Amino acid sequence: MANKEEFKNSLSRMFRARIPFISIRSIERSRVLEIIQQLSEEINIPIYIHSLSHGTMDIKTRKTVNDDRSVAGGIDFAVQNISQRQNLTFIFTEVSNIEDDNIVSRHIYDCVVQAIEKGGSICIISTKSVWSQLQRLGMTLTLDPPNEEEMLTVVKDCVVPYKGSIPIDWDENDLKMAATILANITKIEAENVLATQMAKGSLTKDDIKSLSMEKDKLFSDISGLEKVKVDPSLISVGGLTGLHQWLDNQKQLLTADLKSRKLRPPRGVLLVGVPGCGKSLSAKLIAATWNLPLYRLDFASIQGMYVGQSENRLKEAFESADNAAPCILWIDEIEKGLAANANDSSGVTTRMIGQFLFWLQESTEKVFVVATANDVTKLPPELLRKGRFDELFFVDLPQDQERADIINLYLKKNLLPAPSSLTFEKLTAISAGFAGSDLEGAVRDVAIQAVINGDSFISDELYIKCFQNIVPLSKTSPERIEAIRNWGKERALPASGLAWDSSSNEITSGRRTIII
Repeated sequence: MANKEEFKNSLSRMFRARIPFISIRSIERSRVLEIIQQLSEEINIPIYIHSLSHGTMDIKTRKTVNDDRSVAGGIDFAVQNISQRQNLTFIFTEVSNIEDDNIVSRHIYDCVVQAIEKGGSICIISTKSVWSQLQRLGMTLTLDPPNEEEMLTVVKDCVVPYKGSIPIDWDENDLKMAATILANITKIEAENVLATQMAKGSLTKDDIKSLSMEKDKLFSDISGLEKVKVDPSLISVGGLTGLHQWLDNQKQLLTADLKSRKLRPPRGVLLVGVPGCGKSLSAKLIAATWNLPLYRLDFASIQGMYVGQSENRLKEAFESADNAAPCILWIDEIEKGLAANANDSSGVTTRMIGQFLFWLQESTEKVFVVATANDVTKLPPELLRKGRFDELFFVDLPQDQERADIINLYLKKNLLPAPSSLTFEKLTAISAGFAGSDLEGAVRDVAIQAVINGDSFISDELYIKCFQNIVPLSKTSPERIEAIRNWGKERALPASGLAWDSSSNEITSGRRTIII
């Protein structure tokens, strides 16, 4: 794997070293040929390109030297010329059926043998593997899609020439953000996306958001991942102030230049805590706030029945996420997919854990992972050590002010008339121990009555009755909730920015604090 500069340097050395056979893996034939064109100017060796549409051409003069457009005819022409002249290089752009031992691959094999004797070089551009006996005569090189640095050049080449022709509001930071969003797609795909945006006659700040949507369309059907549609108007989370402040800082790192300080992009966050308190909703909120696509990884959906199938599917899912970057990768209830299983004699779970940890540690793409867990005791301890996720947050039951904020949030969302201030204080007191989902359920019961009987039916007594009818999980399973809370207070940052001493019901300073 190589970016453009690494690829160009490696290919230049191979040409100079007269490697007899070079297979180039890339889906961007035109981009590869553009680089070879540059090398032909720098290295004084004859280079010819064969294609099914033009036959064989001299790359420098662009003149056709052989009209036979078939692959067999191109190979015969190469053999004939290599036998007569030294240091010739032939590039074949459309060769099929070279994965196995067949007539085509053996024809090329004979050509390469001839090239070895005369200092020639045969180069094939393909997306497929090459017959092993043929590949052992040479070397393989892969060209990655444009990274952020190269994509910035592509963006500027597309946008800057039009600055005098159409209104363009993008500054240098906007150009960098566009490059960040469009990184890891092909050059032609990026040019098409930008051209589509400029076709309306202007480029505004809002068009940056549109770039994410356009890129997202290219990855609408990703192996192993589920695309989650996010409507910002329907997503809101009350409380969790500490988590939101920390996320605001992380967002800035997505476009910051981290290379000089040898830092990797933000890796993600693990949210643990009481069920129903907004962990999963936070993943959607991050995607909506950051204007990034959201993909959900379901470990259950990638489980296979054959040996190695689950691991391969997981690897493909991570590769797909890297290609879709920048994006949000949501892993809900991660403990269910990576929990240690004493009955797992095949070792599938252990290998999947290892693969996930390796990707989490080594991937350099801007994939921000939001993992949630209810029973964190089932997670492997190596997943919780510092360096895997950027931070571990504990989402506790909402405090008085947080409950008031959440109640107000759902009242506005459901278009309900607010109760009196005295009743509102009673609702806040009644809902002590409620999770966010409990508060939503209570307000929803009021909204249902408003739909059935009209807003005139809504009264303070109805609000109090609906809230009193809710039995929260903190009362039905108090031991389980208390165990979760005790674990979180010792090991995680409070998502609210404050920690709560459950024995005294008082807000106290947390053992760990957020650095803002």
